[in-house]
Amino acid sequence: MREIIAILRGITPPDCLAITEALIAAGIHKIEVPLNSPDPFQSILRMSKTFSDDAIIGAGTVLTADDVTRLADIGAQMVVSPDCNEEVITASKSAGLLSYPGCFTATECFTALRCGADGLKIFPASLMGPKGLSALRAVLPSEAALYAVGGVGPDNFADWRSAGITGFGLGTNLYLPGIDSQTLSQRAEMIVKAYDESKQE
Repeated sequence: MREIIAILRGITPPDCLAITEALIAAGIHKIEVPLNSPDPFQSILRMSKTFSDDAIIGAGTVLTADDVTRLADIGAQMVVSPDCNEEVITASKSAGLLSYPGCFTATECFTALRCGADGLKIFPASLMGPKGLSALRAVLPSEAALYAVGGVGPDNFADWRSAGITGFGLGTNLYLPGIDSQTLSQRAEMIVKAYDESKQE
């Protein structure tokens, strides 16, 4: 499975199934619906019911343990947060969900790992840059999974890969509210191609 997380901020329940199907067909199998989207729990419920065997469906911008409980109840598999909230990480792991908290400093990264995070969302990655990530990677456990989110795209995958990144979270480079599934498919295919090529370099 490619380490690409599609961030569908602003998606609505009527659009979610067609968009998810297009992403999976293009080769992207980790998909999050940020909770500040319109009716996000309904979108996640629909997506989980339809595609849970083919993709990891979850939520982004998860800020409370109560949200984690609600997500587990509707079949979500993944929790992504903008911050390193120990309660959210612990609740996610207790519910059997993957946990990807937002981190920027070494303190946040190690705190998240101690709480059981499955991967670290380096955010905003554009401010850290590959050089900063390389320095951070040097002190983190080699097995720690790091995902660059914010200001990353197919034009700089290789630079991040050289710095030690594991994967990427992609928002507006991939999805914008109202985008049709054909345009999304074209964007997703380009991103997957660039991702695959960056692994070979």
